[in-house]
Amino acid sequence: MSRPDDPLAAAFRELLPKILPFADVATADLPLRRLLRLSLFQVSVGMAMVLLTGTLNRVMVVELGVSTWLVATMVALPLVFAPLRALIGYRSDYHHSAFGLRRIPYMWMGTMLQFGGFAIMPFALLLLADTENSLNVMGQVGGALAFLLVGAGLHTVQTAGLALATDLAPEDKRPRVVALLYVTLLLGMGGSALLFGQLLTNFSQQLLIQLIQGAAVATLVLNVIALWKQEAVDAERAAAKVERPPFAESWKRFIAGGRASRLLVAVGLGTAAFTMQDILLEPYGGKVLGLSVSQTTMLTAILAAGTLLAFGLAARLLGRGTVPYRIATIGALFGVFAFAAVITSSALDLPWLYRTGAGMIGFGSGLFLIGTLVAAMAMSEGGHSGLALGAWGAVQATATGIAVALGGSLQDIFAAMAAHGLFGAGLMGPAVGYDMVYALEIVLLVVTLVVLVPLLLKPADAKRAADGKIGFEHMP
Repeated sequence: MSRPDDPLAAAFRELLPKILPFADVATADLPLRRLLRLSLFQVSVGMAMVLLTGTLNRVMVVELGVSTWLVATMVALPLVFAPLRALIGYRSDYHHSAFGLRRIPYMWMGTMLQFGGFAIMPFALLLLADTENSLNVMGQVGGALAFLLVGAGLHTVQTAGLALATDLAPEDKRPRVVALLYVTLLLGMGGSALLFGQLLTNFSQQLLIQLIQGAAVATLVLNVIALWKQEAVDAERAAAKVERPPFAESWKRFIAGGRASRLLVAVGLGTAAFTMQDILLEPYGGKVLGLSVSQTTMLTAILAAGTLLAFGLAARLLGRGTVPYRIATIGALFGVFAFAAVITSSALDLPWLYRTGAGMIGFGSGLFLIGTLVAAMAMSEGGHSGLALGAWGAVQATATGIAVALGGSLQDIFAAMAAHGLFGAGLMGPAVGYDMVYALEIVLLVVTLVVLVPLLLKPADAKRAADGKIGFEHMP
């Protein structure tokens, strides 16, 4: 057994946090095992996101022959609940229950919504695909209801789960906890995509039913494990009458001074700038650079690698006392250069530059996401983190949905205008529509930087974010 002063053991303890970026995030009250168990709710959220926007999107159009416009409408339905995340978080802040629990009831409610949506989804989709069936309209109604339930569930679970993590983590560890939760989300999405692709290799309707039913069971199991004994019973809170002020009053207090409003505007603009290209980047590689399907598919891995790298770097920078606004600003700057690299790759016919730009997009968006989320955490008052995190989530999710829809539409519009010579004879190639959207994203990122800079330079805000509510300077 090594002695306490064993130099080899001491060196290993010093090396461990360096090779495992989140090894030092645990505390005596929140050990790493418990934190990793809590993070499982992000796996269920990531699984639902992949299933709704990826797997089912393709299966409904290709294998089931559902109209593209109907599929697009259903995939967009979960966004209806995105703006309600602020209200969900606010109500969880003041929720009164017999055991004094605040976040767990909302996580359970969201889990039941997800489970219910997945339970009715496969049969609704099969009825929807049978266009000659007289009850086909019931398939449309059932499919819409299923997507709505899953969307409402994942937004509720994620909002309450992030608020719970903020409640449990000490102030000096919260930024690292947030980064860890989003690494879990990314890993959950990547693992789910690989698993779903493998399971549906030999597609059949029976396999589709089994896959969705399996997702329903996995959601229930993962979320129950995640929330089990995470929130302590509070007898005093259960006995006391919780006074919940009107939402409008709390919202007015939250945005007082303009700092929160400015941050939310930056979140909306920056998120839109980074996600408008989500459905364009792979087609761009194929149509403009002539890359194969396998080569463009690798972009997903490149984007994910860039984002993971950003999460790890953000956690380290926050641990050293870097203000979150600065991290978000650096992310937006990376985005400007990333989209410029993608545009240049077609002009110079350099596929490697295109892949580099894709990786930089993932890296910049990861820094921007973590920076703005931690800044929102710093705005929570008196343990009421749900409103701040819900507001951030509402803006981020809504901006994502709108931007993805706009990205595809604007590309078609710009491409048609170029084909008719409206931009001149020199701008009539297949890259014009895509490049115009990328250029618009650069403009949005520049505007985002303009909005962020006052937050970065304001001494009071920087001090609050650096040593106020979340105590970055105490982090190892």
